[in-house]
Amino acid sequence: MSAMMAVGSAGASWAETLTDALILAYRNSDLLEQNRALLRAADEDVAQAVASLRPVLAFIADAGYTDNGITAADFSASVALQASLDLYDGGANRIAIDSAKESVLSTRASLISVEQQVLLSAVEAYMAVRSANETVALGQSNVRLITEQLRAAKDRFEVGDVTRTDVSLAESRLATAQSNLVAGQGALAAAREAYKLVIGDYPGTLSGIARLPDLPDSLDEARALAVRTHPDIDAQQRSVKVSEFTLLRARAARGPSLSATARLSASDGGVNANSVGLTLNQTLYSGGALKSVERQALAALEASQSGLHRSVRLVEQEVGNSWADLAVSTAQILASDQRIRAAQLAFDGTKEEARLGARTTLDVLDAEQELLDARTDRIQAENDRIVAIYAVLASMGLLTVEHLNLGIPTYDPADYYNSVKNAPISSPQGDKLDRVLKAIGQN
Repeated sequence: MSAMMAVGSAGASWAETLTDALILAYRNSDLLEQNRALLRAADEDVAQAVASLRPVLAFIADAGYTDNGITAADFSASVALQASLDLYDGGANRIAIDSAKESVLSTRASLISVEQQVLLSAVEAYMAVRSANETVALGQSNVRLITEQLRAAKDRFEVGDVTRTDVSLAESRLATAQSNLVAGQGALAAAREAYKLVIGDYPGTLSGIARLPDLPDSLDEARALAVRTHPDIDAQQRSVKVSEFTLLRARAARGPSLSATARLSASDGGVNANSVGLTLNQTLYSGGALKSVERQALAALEASQSGLHRSVRLVEQEVGNSWADLAVSTAQILASDQRIRAAQLAFDGTKEEARLGARTTLDVLDAEQELLDARTDRIQAENDRIVAIYAVLASMGLLTVEHLNLGIPTYDPADYYNSVKNAPISSPQGDKLDRVLKAIGQN
């Protein structure tokens, strides 16, 4: 048991608040880093779409050797510089840029959802350690109390006030209390490991909860706010726009396209050639493939629209669930407080009556167990209430570093995007991109 108790007391010496835990979780989250990288990858789609409007310059070199066995063998070589540019494609390339931009905004909204997930996990981890610590402390107090009851039972047995049965009952309850204490210490060790996974380090001394965030006055108000602000709905709305652009591109692909080509070439024979050309391309028949692509895009648009409606309903349901959890846990706290007061009075009275011989040792142990259960339930109810408060915020899309006003620098998704949106190669824009990459630790 002493080894398990050492686990519960280990940790940093500084006092750690819930705000500290939220800040550490935000700074140390691998999940956030992963999704930030995915966002940067989506940013590059915009750069690639922009590049499609620019000319493509290519260097071409070829060499050949011909020997047909009749004429003299021939070796030829040439080099060329070729530039090509799409002049007209029915607007498909520009639509692709708009689509890529909407995908970026959708990915940004998804990143906010991940941030909420990380912060809510931090709250749950913090409260799990806090309640486990309190449960262990309660278990230790219970062991000490029953140990005193056992000692008193033995003393009374020596003078003949109680029987050996009373002593055995106290010994049995002490063994149960010790077993429960070890189980609580094991739960604390597991909670500490979960805390390290979410926060990035083992917890120190938890100093309590600062002022809790404010919530709307009613469920209807919370739902209305959630529909306007939740990142999942925002992401799905962006996905609908992407599907709309995909449909427009599919329709544009059925139209004509015009491209220009310029070529400068030189061969080993000393012949130089310059050429400029225009190419008009209009697909007349493709076996029905182009029309199929258009129907497919239309079906995908209908699916994304249905997904948006479902996202709204799911968010409203989540708000309702978290609001109900908060109401239940708040009521449980009030009930637990009443239960603790009644159990404390019952325990004190039973213990005094036992001292006067009107109650048995079993009566005292039962009263003590009822008090312990009431206090344990109070700890769990308080844990549930605080988690529920932050869960309500998350269900509304407001569990973010900015809304919680944690006072720390946050990741700016527009910084990298602004550096790459014009597809820089090497220029002042490229130098800015290098600085951005260095700032986020990617260079």
